[in-house]
Amino acid sequence: MFLLLLLSICGLLLRGDAQDRASLWRGNDRSGRCQYTFTVPSPAETSCPLAGNPEVEGLKARLSLLEVMVSQLNGGDPQPRGSQQGAGAGARAQPDLQEMLNRVTRERNLLQGEKERLEKEVKGLQMRTEEMRRETERLRSRQCPPQTPVVPHSPSHQDRDPIRPAGDSAWQYGAPGFQELKAEVTEVPAPNGNEDKTGCGELISVGEPITHRKADNIAGKYGVWMQDPEAVLPYGPDMIWRIDTIGTDVRQLFGYDDMEQLSKGFPSKVLLLPDPLESTGATLYRGSLYYQRRLSRSLIRYDLAAEHIAARRELPHAGFHGQFPYSWGGYTDIDLSVDEKGLWAVYSTSKAQGAIVISQLDPHSLEVKRSWETNIRKASVANSFIICGKLYTVASYAAPNTVINYVFDTETSQGEAVSIPFKNKYGYNSMIDYNLAQRKLFSWDNFHIVSYDLRLGRQQAN
Repeated sequence: MFLLLLLSICGLLLRGDAQDRASLWRGNDRSGRCQYTFTVPSPAETSCPLAGNPEVEGLKARLSLLEVMVSQLNGGDPQPRGSQQGAGAGARAQPDLQEMLNRVTRERNLLQGEKERLEKEVKGLQMRTEEMRRETERLRSRQCPPQTPVVPHSPSHQDRDPIRPAGDSAWQYGAPGFQELKAEVTEVPAPNGNEDKTGCGELISVGEPITHRKADNIAGKYGVWMQDPEAVLPYGPDMIWRIDTIGTDVRQLFGYDDMEQLSKGFPSKVLLLPDPLESTGATLYRGSLYYQRRLSRSLIRYDLAAEHIAARRELPHAGFHGQFPYSWGGYTDIDLSVDEKGLWAVYSTSKAQGAIVISQLDPHSLEVKRSWETNIRKASVANSFIICGKLYTVASYAAPNTVINYVFDTETSQGEAVSIPFKNKYGYNSMIDYNLAQRKLFSWDNFHIVSYDLRLGRQQAN
């Protein structure tokens, strides 16, 4: 009897020891489904060594990390109850949490800035809509002027429209929307086989948009990309430069060895500008980056080779930070560009009452050499570019099929309405510039880097 009692007690002890060493395993069966296995060693297997259970240890580590995160959120002791291993896991997780918080904060700030800019644009559009409505009512209430009979064309008459007077009178009156409407119905004369791709005559047509790359994140919704027509060592003539202009502290300038590297997104050079940049009006010329300093009318010439500011000068009386932008907004008050005749600034002043002013600048000192005042308001056009000393304006930044609606020749100081088809492929074109190096238009259309081929007429002899 005593012997049976002793055997029962030994059996209970072995069973309790086996339960203490029970293990839980997880794995996939042949069909790929998750399968859990619960194993209890028998007394006959007590001589087999027991390995650590990675699944249980992993669960313990994750539970400890969860306790640390909950404790930090509650403002309490970040140390989990009785677990030094959990504290180590929490310490390792803290830098990851901080980095994630910083990234979320940066994205939130970018979105907040974008929201504020869009709210300002909405207010501006509402004001322009109300102005156009009042102008429409005024035009409807006004009686039509008597029409002058059209005189048949003959060698003794001037080759001009007999109804509309010569000069720029068509652009002197009316709201911006009305100006754009009149531009759209003006036809461009046929080229008559007078095309010359190497000349410096009138713009005949703009080709289909060609996409080279799409930006990777929200910072690339707006931007500017450029090529130096007179590159200076150590950078070659094929070098392409890009700036993403979303944010309040835009300083990074990315350089790519050629167009192929740009399309792949592999920059070979990244420069940090000493002063932040404003909007999409920057340009490159003779080894220097020219741009407007944020929140000011100051122009900066940044030497790419020496990596420092070579010149700084205020553009006299120029509006800045939303006083006289293009119709799409974006603080595009000062737009710099380069063509066959040098460095230009397109802007407006209070004296000009919002009309576009063109100034030719000294590329070394940034001093204004000469200025012209046009008859078209800057807020009535989406963007502009200069080719061969002629300013061209684009009617809309969002319409898929819009027009280049105005040209001003600095040689003759005369402007006129035109209608050259232009396409905004992606619906938000924030930068259009003439690239002298390739004789193309470069644009930044809603995250996309785009170019356009051009056809220019033969230069007229003086």
